[in-house]
Amino acid sequence: MANETTENELNQTGEPGTEYFMETLPGQDRYVAPLDETPLQDVDSVDESAPATSMWADAWRTLRKNPLFIISGLLIIFIVFVALFPSVLTKQNPNYCTLDNSLDPASAGHPFGFDLQGCDVYSRVVYGTRTSLSVGVFATLLVVLLGTLIGAIAGFFGGWVDAVLSRLTDIFLALPILLGAIVVLQMFKTSSSIWKIILVMTLFGWTSVARIARGAVMEAKNLEFNTASTALGSTPIRNLFRHILPNSLAPIIVVGTTSLATYIVLEATLSFLGVGLPTTTVSWGGDISNAQSILRTDPMVLFYPSAALAITVLAFIMMGDAVKDALDVDDHVFRFVDGFQTGVCLFDRDDHGVLDESPC
Repeated sequence: MANETTENELNQTGEPGTEYFMETLPGQDRYVAPLDETPLQDVDSVDESAPATSMWADAWRTLRKNPLFIISGLLIIFIVFVALFPSVLTKQNPNYCTLDNSLDPASAGHPFGFDLQGCDVYSRVVYGTRTSLSVGVFATLLVVLLGTLIGAIAGFFGGWVDAVLSRLTDIFLALPILLGAIVVLQMFKTSSSIWKIILVMTLFGWTSVARIARGAVMEAKNLEFNTASTALGSTPIRNLFRHILPNSLAPIIVVGTTSLATYIVLEATLSFLGVGLPTTTVSWGGDISNAQSILRTDPMVLFYPSAALAITVLAFIMMGDAVKDALDVDDHVFRFVDGFQTGVCLFDRDDHGVLDESPC
């Protein structure tokens, strides 16, 4: 039969004889380079001279070339500077108000003019940055810490622990964060501390991070490095905090970055509705609420705090998108359910690690 080697076609060295190959047919001509010109190499060889790399190093190389990251980073640096050093930009007291200056136009030292109560709009916009950013940052930190801890424990241990914590998460997830915050804050109207808003945001906001952390941990705990660590004698708790959680941080960081913008908006919304920060505290939401009555007569009084709020939120959302692209987080991992509930579509993994897609 053609292209088959028989025993009498083998030479003494055991190699096929010269008569083994049949005559080449038209269209079958091909060139084979001599072996000395193309030496054999290992196709899976590793270039040991290359510098060591990691997911975070690759992400940084991607981020620093992304214009979205550069623009949002510069905006965030400026916003943080304004929040930390407001006195550098204005010497006016934001709480000094006199009716003699009510709705006066812009003048020297008062570039944005005055509001209905005679307060300097520019100084209140500058000092309002500290309040909104403080609430957003601390609320995001507490939400990420609490949600990551609960989600990691549920995803790692599974079984009845996962069932109990998942049902607890579903209960809080069913409560709209804005409605829940309004109800709870009405019970503490006498308190003037910003921590009441931060704790209320944490109470209703940790569920989205918990679901993200649960799915990421369930995926990471089945990887080879966890099995190798267990074989070397590492305890489950050590595996969770030393190996699994660090390899599950990418989606959590993305959700946390974008959630910061949402909590800033939520604080402004609660202050706008009159259930957030007290009127003695400078807040963008409170200034927007006070300026709505003069929208037709002097719309710029409302425009300035609204523009500051929009730019701040836009900067953190842009940063979240840039980080998501750099860390290569799938789009289905997180979404925004509605305007004030930072969360995810109920994309999760079952006990076997299979992706479960529930509707948003």
